Formats: sequence, C-alpha cells, structure tokens
Amino acid sequence: MRIIAIANQKGGCGKTTTAINLAAALGRNGRRVLLIDLDPQAHASLGLNVESQDSIYNVISRLTPRKLRLENIIQRIENSFDIVPSNILVGTLEQELADEIGRELKLSEVIATVKENYDYILIDCAPSLGILTVNALRASDELIIPVETSRFSIQGVEHLLDIVNLVRDRLNHAIQCRVLITMFDSRLRHSFAMLETFRQKFSELLFDTIVHTSVKLKESAVLGQTVGVYDKYSRGTKDYFTLSKEIICAEKKQPAPAAASVEPKAFSEKMGTLIRQEVKDVQQLFPVRFSYDAAAAKSVFVTGSFNDWSLDDHCRLTQANGKWEAVIALKPGVYKYQFIVDGVWKEDSRNPNKERNSFGDINSLIEVTANG
Repeated sequence: MRIIAIANQKGGCGKTTTAINLAAALGRNGRRVLLIDLDPQAHASLGLNVESQDSIYNVISRLTPRKLRLENIIQRIENSFDIVPSNILVGTLEQELADEIGRELKLSEVIATVKENYDYILIDCAPSLGILTVNALRASDELIIPVETSRFSIQGVEHLLDIVNLVRDRLNHAIQCRVLITMFDSRLRHSFAMLETFRQKFSELLFDTIVHTSVKLKESAVLGQTVGVYDKYSRGTKDYFTLSKEIICAEKKQPAPAAASVEPKAFSEKMGTLIRQEVKDVQQLFPVRFSYDAAAAKSVFVTGSFNDWSLDDHCRLTQANGKWEAVIALKPGVYKYQFIVDGVWKEDSRNPNKERNSFGDINSLIEVTANG
C-alpha cells in the first residue's frame, strides 16, 4: 500500500490534472485508488463533477457541527477509483490546527481508518507550504512534484525539497521524492533547453515519463471527466498511462518479507510436473537485440507485450556510437513493442511489421521462433 502526495506551491504546473488522471490510470491497471482532495480550491473535486457539502474538513475539524468519518464522504468516480472531496471550508483548517498538539499527524490519523481498502492513496495538496501540505507530507511515503519547464519551476522544486528535509529532520519522517515534467511543448526549443536543465539539476529524481501539452486534458476537466474517459486515444491518456506503469514498476522493487522457517515438503506429482515444465520454458529464451538511432536522445527504452508495457532498467537501452541498443531474452512468440525516446513513444521505423493499437498509433511486431 502506497501513499503519494502530489504537491507544488507554484500554481499552473498540472498538479491537480496529474492527481486526477494518475489516479484513474492506476485504477485502470487494476489498483484500488483513493484520491484525497486537500486543496481548499477543490479543483480535483470540481474537475470530476463532485460537489458536496461534506468534505475532508468534516473529518479533520473539531469545530464542525457535522463531524464525519472518512468512509462517510468517499465517492466512487470510476471502477477502482474513489475520491474524498474538498470545499472552501478546508482552508480554515490552517488556522484551526495552528495551536493543536500533533497537528502534523491529523491527516495520518484519518487515513489509517481506510488505508487497508486501497493499493494507492493519492493526496492533491494545496498550492502552499502550510500546515495542510505538511500533513500530507507526513502522511505520505512518496512525493510527486509536477513541474512545467520554466526557470521559476526550478525554484519551486527547491523550496518544496527544503520542506521535505524539514519534515525528515523535525518529524523523523523520510519521503521519497520524484519530479514529473508536465505541460511539455515539444514544438519549442525552450522546452528542450529547460528539460536539459532539469536533467542536470534533478537527474536522480526525474521520472522517465514526460506529460505533454494536450488540449484534451483541459477539455476533459471542463466536462468533469478524466482524460481516459473523455478521449482514450489522446496523448494525455497515453502519458498518464505510461506514468502509472512506471510507478507500478516500483512495486516489484519492494523487498519481500522474510520467509518463515518451515520444514520442506515433497512436491506432489502434479506440482512436480508443472515445475519441470516451467523450468523447461525458462530455458527456452533467445537473445533479441533492439536498437534505435537517436544520437541526441537522453534516454531510450523499449517496452511491449513481453514485459506488460512496463518501464524498468531491464528495458533501458545503452548508447554506443550514436546508436542505442539492448539485448533482451525472450521466449518464442509474437510480441508488440515500441521505443520510448525522451518520454515520447516511437515505433521502430526499420521494422516493416506493424499494427495500429487502441491509442491510434503504431505498434511494431517481432516474432521470436523456437530456433532463435
């Protein structure tokens, strides 16, 4: 179970857009997701056509005449995707909590009552560095900082990282931080120049996924829909689906719990047959070399049906003499794949075997035969 805050005190960076559409994309990947709107402006709630007199204020506040539990105000948006709405009263919590003991733990306490019901809890923070944002950071294990490619965004990231360090030092709570490039306009040289600046300054923190400028993201918010519902073939839908896959990949890197000491038992005949078959299948792997010509690229991945379209170090290509290459061991079969070059999906232009996918663009096809 992962709790992720999405925060940036600078407005206009795609924070709420990311919160809404990442939650929906994680839900479409089979994860149970709760989005908590902690912004007094209630943009996440409004962006999903959720209007309610009851909000997170009624759960945290001690002064409200209508005290509620968190589960009382949760609303279903899409399959496996719920929201805790906000309203203007949430802004009064800053003053109400100012003199309370343990004020930084209020959100953690209310989340604890429902956390077992979800795989992910996302928190859309207020565009400020006040008590509400500190509550969100203290309740979270991870932080996503959406930024658009401008000089002012760099300063905003630095200020937020200072708050993260303060939470670590004062509240003894460490948070894993990641920076997400949003509203990226690939038509402008300035965008690429600033992208390189971000890579140099925050290289270890940057997501590989880049969210591009898309009018569909704005149109979907006006209609109170996620972009995946509004236009499942749009660039915005694809970008947030890719981001969700990148985040889900981190699940595989979580350390497994220590196994209990038990007496070994003999396998049943059926289980023994299955294991021998699996071992046989594992041995039937053949090296496949993927290559892509892009001397100016900063990163290239190959992903496809052979790895459930995920992004990890196993599918990262390495550069040599202007060409990016990776060798991946595959079982015999037909696979769909694409390259991701600096966050942009690309077909294999040298492979004539192709098909159009559900996003409206092209998958390349490769067949691995039993003789390699």
